[in-house]
Amino acid sequence: MNDSGEILLREQGAILEMTINRPKVNAIDTLASRKMGESLVYFRDNPDLKVCIITGMGERIFSAGWDLKALDSGDSQLDNWWENEDPELGGFAGITEMWNLNKPVIAALNGLTIGAGFEIALACDLIIAADHVEFALPELPLGIIPDAGAMQRLPRRLPYNIAVEMLYLGRRMSAREAAGYGLVNKVVSPDKLMESAYEWAEKLSQVAPLALQSIKEVLRAIDSESIHDSFNKMRNDDLPMYRAMLQSEDAQEGVSAFVEKRKADFKGD
Repeated sequence: MNDSGEILLREQGAILEMTINRPKVNAIDTLASRKMGESLVYFRDNPDLKVCIITGMGERIFSAGWDLKALDSGDSQLDNWWENEDPELGGFAGITEMWNLNKPVIAALNGLTIGAGFEIALACDLIIAADHVEFALPELPLGIIPDAGAMQRLPRRLPYNIAVEMLYLGRRMSAREAAGYGLVNKVVSPDKLMESAYEWAEKLSQVAPLALQSIKEVLRAIDSESIHDSFNKMRNDDLPMYRAMLQSEDAQEGVSAFVEKRKADFKGD
């Protein structure tokens, strides 16, 4: 798949690297959001790709979120903005509402992660941040709120009052503090950011594809359920990846390889 110049794509084996390249602050307008969605659909539907890494160009800003200049000029819509989005493309930036994306996505945060840029990170499965990264939600003084995922996800990732403090007061949170709350998985020096992201991506790409995708499918299905109801959902709901994994040759291969003390040869079926 060709990149757009603003959304750069690079395939390395089973890994798709997506870089937001919109100087000066990697803000995202309607077209860039659509390109990210199209790229993630390509990632989702390509059986050769197993893991995606999303990062930003440069070392200062991962993304400032919505392109406010585009909103001000009318090039992007604020009121009911989601009505102009293709529902197949997963909402803002293609990831905040892509409910059928079962493959893991790693956020490699290279700089300030603010506004809807923060919402992109929250929609990813794993977050690695350079040690100078800060997070913030500065929407309220602009007369708007972060409605592409922060309202829904942040209070589930942070203590409620800390999340509300960020939403109401727009205060910044360092990568170290975020890691202390478990919001960020790993904090590294900037020169180790992509190396660390690829290390995790390579590790994930070696496991059985159906098992890898089952994790995300099941977690999404049982979110907010009681333990009792989550077991019922796993046993009875329509979870095609999980069902296929249970019956897969890869599952048998993994068990056999363990018993025989050899490396498993997963085929994806």
